[in-house]
Amino acid sequence: MRAIPAEVLAELDKSVCAGNSLTLTGRIEPKLYRAVNKVVEAAGGKWNRKAGCHVFDGDAGEAIEQVILSGGVGRKQELGQFDTPPEIAARVAALAEIEPGMRVLEPSAGIGCLALPALRAGAQVLAVEIDPKRSLRLVSELTGHDAMVLEGDFLAFAAAGQIGVFDRVVMNPPFARQADIDHVMAAERRMKPGGVLVAVMSAGIVFRTNSKTFFFRQWLADRGDLVEHLPADSFKASGTSVSACIVKLSARGSR
Repeated sequence: MRAIPAEVLAELDKSVCAGNSLTLTGRIEPKLYRAVNKVVEAAGGKWNRKAGCHVFDGDAGEAIEQVILSGGVGRKQELGQFDTPPEIAARVAALAEIEPGMRVLEPSAGIGCLALPALRAGAQVLAVEIDPKRSLRLVSELTGHDAMVLEGDFLAFAAAGQIGVFDRVVMNPPFARQADIDHVMAAERRMKPGGVLVAVMSAGIVFRTNSKTFFFRQWLADRGDLVEHLPADSFKASGTSVSACIVKLSARGSR
């Protein structure tokens, strides 16, 4: 199936999922309904006239979340953490405008795809990674550089004020269950005045209509300099077809 139009994804985002059932909400124009219904059926939902909803064999919410985040059907993959391809890492580094001596944070560092360009620019880097195996590899990748690796949950470290403040933040947080929003908002609070944050985020921040996304868009309007859409399949080499964008924002009060 081709990339799903944003208006269809928006209707799916407004749907109500409970267990294996999905209920579309509000009045939907007939042509749009047919397009939405086609996607729901392709994702495994079957209309149940008696129940007045679409019924899935498994969890309806998980099936639709896969569709919303990937922008397609039949693209099942882990939508949590995935490595940043070199060309996107280079774009993030360029937007961050990292200078020698700056303190840079990579909150979900993985194997250091964003940390390494920052180090090459002459920065001091703190890389946080929650997965023990990836953390060990990260230590190996960053050995010999001006970097420190912290193993654990970035959100917990940030809430406890355990990681200090930074001139720049470069990040590719997990997308599942809109965790990217939580990570970006937490990371913004760890920036110095005049700081800049550049993040790879789910394209859902543009079209999703739930309260979390609506609040984030309002929050971003006070800080954001740029939302740059990435081409389809930008992360194909990393084993995911997730739809993504790059967000650049400034520390509040520094614009």
